[in-house]
Amino acid sequence: MEPINVFKALSNETRLNILKWLKEPENHFPKQGAHLPKEVSYKGGVCVGDIQEKANVSQSTVSSYLNLMQKAGLLESIRHGQWTYYRRNEDFIQQFAKYFKTEI
Repeated sequence: MEPINVFKALSNETRLNILKWLKEPENHFPKQGAHLPKEVSYKGGVCVGDIQEKANVSQSTVSSYLNLMQKAGLLESIRHGQWTYYRRNEDFIQQFAKYFKTEI
C-alpha cells in the first residue's frame, strides 16, 4: 500500500464523491448489469457511463479519475466487451482505514 497515492486519489471532491456513491450504488445509480451476460456477476459494479453522468464530467475525465482510484487500490473493475464496471475494493479500504487509525 502506498498511502500517498490514496491521499492523492481522495484529494478531489468528485473522486471522493464517486467513492461515496459506490458505497451504496443501488441508492445512487440505475440498476446495473444489463450489458453483462447472466453468468457474469459483479455485485456493486457500476458502468463508467453511469458514473460519468452522475459526476457531470466528461468521459475522459471520469476515466482518468477511475484509473487513478484503481491504481491507488480504492476501486476494482471488470471489463466485458465495450463496458467497464467499477466497484469499491472494500478489503483495501478496510486496510487503509486500519493504517490511518494506527499510523496517523
